[in-house]
Amino acid sequence: MTLAFLIYSYFPYGGQQRDFLRVANACVANGHRVVVYTMKWQGEIPEALEVVLVDVKAWSRHALYRRFTTRVTAALQERPVDAVIGFNKMPGLDLYFAADPCFAERAQKQRGFYYRFTPRYRHFMAYEEAVFGANAKTAVLLLSPLQRGQFEQHYPHSVERFHDIPPGISRDRQPPENAEELRKDFRRQFHIADHELAIVQIGSGFVVKGVDRSLRALASLPASLRNSIRYFVVGQDKPDRFRRLAKRLGIEERCEFLGGRDDVPRFLLGADLMLHPAYSESAGYTLLEATIAGLPVLTTATCGYAFHIERARVGIVSASPFDQQLLNKQLLEMLTSPEREQWRANGIAYGRSQDLYSMPETVATLIEDIVKANTKGGGA
Repeated sequence: MTLAFLIYSYFPYGGQQRDFLRVANACVANGHRVVVYTMKWQGEIPEALEVVLVDVKAWSRHALYRRFTTRVTAALQERPVDAVIGFNKMPGLDLYFAADPCFAERAQKQRGFYYRFTPRYRHFMAYEEAVFGANAKTAVLLLSPLQRGQFEQHYPHSVERFHDIPPGISRDRQPPENAEELRKDFRRQFHIADHELAIVQIGSGFVVKGVDRSLRALASLPASLRNSIRYFVVGQDKPDRFRRLAKRLGIEERCEFLGGRDDVPRFLLGADLMLHPAYSESAGYTLLEATIAGLPVLTTATCGYAFHIERARVGIVSASPFDQQLLNKQLLEMLTSPEREQWRANGIAYGRSQDLYSMPETVATLIEDIVKANTKGGGA
């Protein structure tokens, strides 16, 4: 089969982007041709993929996305494919990989009433309706129970088109036999003293990941503990506003923004805690990566994979609606808890006993099955 994969932009450090690439490679491994349509590609292009860069410009993001959709629709009419798989919501998809949260949910709970009269709202609601509306036929691949619940609430008529998929964590996040040696090397490289505690936050898009919440929680710690903290932010985004916030909070010397990196497993082994108080997260692969590496986690209930933290007993999930004072208290509790070693052992055991790895192969098979069913006149 020839499959068209649609994604607005690709860069190596985004969870959505990594999912896209893993699924594309799994489809290629199954013998299919994959043509990617995107507006931007950062990094090396795999030889197995045919990447078409769609050159569009606009003053607003929603106008840019409309022009991308128009251009890709025309291209697919000239070069038909067997199925169109989208990693962003848009019209014309046969399958949608639900890497994004439910827009209707966010618009209703995180925005004011007048937001619903803006062009941006109308655009994103129309694109979500194109996938989830009662008249749509798009098969939807869901990452988490939280995500399913939100889409079921807002689009009950689309439930029969939903398919739950397992996580797709890379097994290199599991601790190797020389994990302790790697941990020591990491801490030497970053000059982390024996009495210091290293906290890591991993993820691109610092606003939605809640880096501001993390900084406020760190600033709330007792001075003796706060001065023994090293906070590392790993991910691709502009850090300037968060550096300014850290300075206002008096903790700038404890914080390091390191950009996107390819050595994430070293941070998982070398740190003492993962802090991830995201505002909204469809899944949150970094939570599972930390879990299977044996790194305790403090996160928020608005992350799709937060239930794994509770199930694996590897840390604390801060309740929704979010309370900064509660997060502050929970951070102090985790940093001073005698349970850290037990959390570590629980996470490693969870990673060895659960299917947290098969997403790419599962999705590739689902794509094949759905395309065959549609070809025979069946539904999604």
